[in-house]
Amino acid sequence: MADTQEMRYTGFWARAGAAALDLLVFMLISVSLLYAIHGRGYFKSEVPDRGAVDFLNMFVLPNLMVPLLWFLCSATPGKMAMSSKVVDARTGKKPTFRQCLIRLAGYYLSALPFGLGFLWVALDRKKQGWHDKLAGTVVIRTR
Repeated sequence: MADTQEMRYTGFWARAGAAALDLLVFMLISVSLLYAIHGRGYFKSEVPDRGAVDFLNMFVLPNLMVPLLWFLCSATPGKMAMSSKVVDARTGKKPTFRQCLIRLAGYYLSALPFGLGFLWVALDRKKQGWHDKLAGTVVIRTR
C-alpha cells in the first residue's frame, strides 16, 4: 500500500465515532480499576482526587496504552470497530513508535485551540488532523 492513491482515508464522523468508543472502553477500564483498588466507597466520596492512584489511572495509563495500541495494532479499540487503522502517510505501513509518541503529543496540541486540530480532519484532503500531520500518519479504512 505504498502508493497513497490506494489509501481510503477515514473521515471525520467515523473518527469521532471511534473516539467515542475509545472513551467508553477506557472509562470502563478506569472505573473497573478504581473499583478494584478502592471499592464502592470511592464513588460515593466527595473527595475529588485520591492522589497518585488517580493520576496513574486517569493520565499515565491512557497515555501509555494509546500509543502502544497504535504501535502494536495500528489502532485503538474504537478504530478497530470502525474498520480503520493508523498508518505511516508515506508508506502505508504501521507507524513507528516515534510517530506514535509524536501523534500522542499532537493530540494535546490539536485540542488546545477549541479542538480545531481535530476538526481539521473534516477539511483536509487526506483527512489528517494536526496530530496526524505532525506525526506523518493518516487513518485509513481497512475494508
